[in-house]
Amino acid sequence: MSVFPVRGPSFPRAGRRPCRMMPILLLLLGTLCLPSASGRAADAAAAPPSSSQSSPPGMTAQQAQQVLGVLNDPQKRAEFTNTLNAITKGLPQTAPATPSAAKPPAAASTGKSDVALEPDSVGSDVLDELSTMRNGIVHQARQFAALFADLAFVGHWFRTELSDPDSRNALFDAFGRAGLIILLAMAAERGLSIALRRPLNSITARAVDAEHRLNQRAAQVQAEDDTPTPAGETQAERTVQDTRRQDDRKQVETLRIIRRIPFSLLHLLTKLLPVALFLGIGYAGATLLGGSEQAELVTLTLANAYAAARGIYLLVETVMVPKSPTIRLCSASDRTARIVTRWWNVLVAMPSIVVCLSTLGGLFHLAPRGTEALIRALVLAEHLMIAVFIWRIRHQVAAALHPPARFQKSSFWQFVGRLAQLWWLPAMVFDLALWLVWATQVRGGYTWIWRTAVMTVVVIVISRMLALLLFGVQNRLFHISDDVETRYPGLRARADYYYPYARRALSALLIFATGVVLLQSWGIPAVAFFLHGDLGTRIVAAILSVMVAFTVAIVVWEAANAALQNQINRYESSEQVSRAIRLRTVLPIIRTVLLTVIVIIVAVTTLSQIGLNVAPLLTGAGIMGAAIAFGSQSLVKDFITGFFMLVENAMQVGDWVTAGGVSGTVEHLSIRTLRLRTVTGDVHIIPFSSVTSIANTSRDYNVVIVSFMLDLSESPDRVAGILAKVVTEMRADAQFAPMILSDFTFLGVENADGNGAKFLGSFRTTPGSKWKVWREYYRRLGLRMVAEGVKFPIPTAISLMSNFGSSPLLIGQAPSAPPANANTPPASPQSDPSHE
Repeated sequence: MSVFPVRGPSFPRAGRRPCRMMPILLLLLGTLCLPSASGRAADAAAAPPSSSQSSPPGMTAQQAQQVLGVLNDPQKRAEFTNTLNAITKGLPQTAPATPSAAKPPAAASTGKSDVALEPDSVGSDVLDELSTMRNGIVHQARQFAALFADLAFVGHWFRTELSDPDSRNALFDAFGRAGLIILLAMAAERGLSIALRRPLNSITARAVDAEHRLNQRAAQVQAEDDTPTPAGETQAERTVQDTRRQDDRKQVETLRIIRRIPFSLLHLLTKLLPVALFLGIGYAGATLLGGSEQAELVTLTLANAYAAARGIYLLVETVMVPKSPTIRLCSASDRTARIVTRWWNVLVAMPSIVVCLSTLGGLFHLAPRGTEALIRALVLAEHLMIAVFIWRIRHQVAAALHPPARFQKSSFWQFVGRLAQLWWLPAMVFDLALWLVWATQVRGGYTWIWRTAVMTVVVIVISRMLALLLFGVQNRLFHISDDVETRYPGLRARADYYYPYARRALSALLIFATGVVLLQSWGIPAVAFFLHGDLGTRIVAAILSVMVAFTVAIVVWEAANAALQNQINRYESSEQVSRAIRLRTVLPIIRTVLLTVIVIIVAVTTLSQIGLNVAPLLTGAGIMGAAIAFGSQSLVKDFITGFFMLVENAMQVGDWVTAGGVSGTVEHLSIRTLRLRTVTGDVHIIPFSSVTSIANTSRDYNVVIVSFMLDLSESPDRVAGILAKVVTEMRADAQFAPMILSDFTFLGVENADGNGAKFLGSFRTTPGSKWKVWREYYRRLGLRMVAEGVKFPIPTAISLMSNFGSSPLLIGQAPSAPPANANTPPASPQSDPSHE
């Protein structure tokens, strides 16, 4: 009878023994397919198994025994599992029965990222590889957990042993007797240890005396070493003396160790006596009080395990001896000795427990799978404790591995010293790898570990040597000589600025290359992945493209800044100060625009190399830019007008200008606004879009315009001479001479009518000195005109009544003369000192 259609190709692994496994398989399938619809069958399935319960229908006791033998035998169980896997692969796939299991395909895509990645790009491929790695890690984690899945057999064995009265009584009797005997033996051991304290103290005292005598000899040798050498001693004689002193010191240290050995052996033998007493009492108790064979075997097993662990601990304690430094056989400190012995006491306990389990598991009918799983867990705990112990003593071991002081100047030994600080990392990995190879029973695993450890050290040393070589070359490339610094000022400062970043980039490349080579040495085809694989070559190309983009961006940025600075220096050296100032004014704007363009290009290049689709990003940026341009036309006008005004050097900070109907001193210039402070102290912030013209008073020179009305009877030549003479006097004054650039220029009479004649003249001043010179000039001119008796026209007014009588005053008629006793001063000249 055939239950399922079985074909040859469906059994790739279990096809070797199909005839022997098929009856068992059919028997198990028939057992699983028994009818269970009735209530009695359900009750029978829920009831606990018992010896009086009959076998299920269609299954004999012999068949059940055969199935049980298959489950208990690891090899047969593996073959049975392979057969089931082969049948599962050969069966047709059916639709899931429950609606909840049938999920729509869209549900699988809900976990994807919202970032749009281009297909067949580096980003999408990396995400796929990460997903594959995650699945692999989950699979490996499940396989790791499967190593401890058989711990369920321990719980099942424990419940079975406690549920059966005979097994429970035998278990309690064996461990009860064994525990009582072990406690008595440990009490005897403790009592003998207390009694042996005096002999141990005597051994320590003798060791102290021997150490004291040896220290005296060492002091003599040290005194001889400190003796100054004679003045006439040659170099050869001095070398011979140093060699002899070094030999004497080594001889003292050797004698120190040799003299400690007898005391250490006596210390060990004295401490082994309580262990021997414990072992004797344990054997005697097992023979006399054991009772059953199981109790005797349990007692002997526990006694042997304890004695072995105690003996191994005493061997290490003999070397360390935390309480007696004078008989210590190693050069460890007291703190290190205490740490090592304390941890060693804990570490040796776990192997003894493993020995007990391996011996007693089969004695009390524990399934081999449960015993193996329990031993795996205990050994894993042991390795974890060893890892913690390695972490605990990492500083002490690093100090011991550190090279001597005479080698500190060498770069190689400095690297060895840094590497010694990290010795605990490979030690932990090595410790856990040993357990993993042992637990998984990997063939050639230990060979692979040793080969990997050696290759790791070799690769790290070669990588460090190569790093020293490359760092030296990089240091030379970034070293700017004095001649080059003289030709290109500021180049050394820029090189020093970029040197840390270049060093970090080189370090990252070296770390990446070292990691690839390490993976290759560990058996992982990393070189083939990055040189021949599709994803690896894309990753390398993307990294190189991004690095080239950043390098080109930095070169363009520095070249543009250097070119602008050189141009400013040329303008300043060629006395083109105005151009230099104009270029220096717009230099921040040019740098900002250039930096923005470089950042955008590098960002777009990087995102495109990662795999992000930058077309929507650029389209959105363009639309947003257009919207901003249309919505803020005045802002764009501010920027454009301000840029060209700054480029054309229309004004500078400190100039006195008139812009937008406001006159004041320029305090700040930006790409968008102009800030003026008037004479009243008010600050006016004017956008460049409101500036149609600029009147700059602080450029080149100013002109003082002299304009006033004189009587028609005055001679123009005489008045022009007076005006010119005042300017000449001011140019002779040391205070005003630097401010006046030219003599007075008489421009003539502009107008003459009934009100008088209007005289015009001018002279030049330096920028910004106009109003100071103007006020001083009119002050002096007024005094000179009074002294010269210059006549000014009398203003003509319209009045119905005369000021000196009741007769009407006609237009153009002068008033009558004042009384004779009236003292009327001459009119002062008109002036406008305001510079508004």
